[in-house]
Amino acid sequence: MKYPAVLPFAEILPRLHQFDAIIDVRSPSEFAEDHLPGAINLPVLDDDERITVGTLYKQTSAFEAKKLGAALVAKNIARHIETHFLGHPQDWQPLVYCWRGGNRSGSMAHILARIGWPVVQLDGGYKEYRRHVNAELATLPGAFNFINVLCGPTGSGKSRLLQVLHRQGAQVIDLEQLAAHRGSVLGGLPQEDQPSQKAFESGLWQQLRTFDAGKPVFIESESKKVGRLRVPDALMDKMRAADCTAVQLDTAHRVQLLMEDYDHFVGDPEKLNTQLALLTQLHGREKIARWQQLASAGQMAELVEELLVQHYDPAYLQSIKRNFSRYAQAAPLPLADISEDAFEQAARSLCAIVNDEAPL
Repeated sequence: MKYPAVLPFAEILPRLHQFDAIIDVRSPSEFAEDHLPGAINLPVLDDDERITVGTLYKQTSAFEAKKLGAALVAKNIARHIETHFLGHPQDWQPLVYCWRGGNRSGSMAHILARIGWPVVQLDGGYKEYRRHVNAELATLPGAFNFINVLCGPTGSGKSRLLQVLHRQGAQVIDLEQLAAHRGSVLGGLPQEDQPSQKAFESGLWQQLRTFDAGKPVFIESESKKVGRLRVPDALMDKMRAADCTAVQLDTAHRVQLLMEDYDHFVGDPEKLNTQLALLTQLHGREKIARWQQLASAGQMAELVEELLVQHYDPAYLQSIKRNFSRYAQAAPLPLADISEDAFEQAARSLCAIVNDEAPL
């Protein structure tokens, strides 16, 4: 094969894991929005340089822009070779891509190939990868024969159960983990922003494509959006028609679980009160003022119980009945408490039941 080899994503995908490095040469901001799984960012133009070259192209001429761009690209590639590549043997094989397989990745791939490395360039670049992800997310969910949706009101332990199921080897889609959000007005994670919509979908695609379509998949009941991120339509449709399991936990243990999971709010009443104010339109100023007073006074257990009973539970019951057609036939799965043993026992029981019910 002649290098650099320019190959389509469909040909690259089966051996994506075999490349010694996947190099995204786009700018840091492009990389931060989304990238191929496992890629590293070695930009041939950083964000400021890209703006400078683009401005020169529009305001002066393509020729002047290309001259400056070539100088900057050559300088940056030289730096990457010195700092990242000099220790690699001759059979080291990288995959290189940019936005759509054009000048930026071509420049890097050409130089690496001239050195003697068997470099592959992604034809169509990130844009082609993104097209593939969109197409797969529209079809992959339909390939699964048996999906079990974990239902249950806020604080019933659905996310913890998913984590235990995963540790026990079950196929699990944890949308809240992928979205870095717990799916409510208080669901934002401390010191962690949500990914972009594209990165969320990349993470979901990466999970789905590794699953065995003949084995059960467990997922938590979610609304159409997790925080600001939208669940793909095909997966949402599959979830809403799937078998359900009703995870059950008494109110006292739900309060305990939520105080553990939301300890960042327990320790910061002011931040909690800011979020509670967002519920004013639903519950009125008087009730919100009472909840904020409980938070400020450190009466968190009482506040959490009131939020569950008066806000979360009624909203969840309405949503679950409206959106999950098989919820009325959900099999109950009671949890004795929130100990690790309780979740492990529940996970084993659920796997045994679901594997018996799953179609061959």
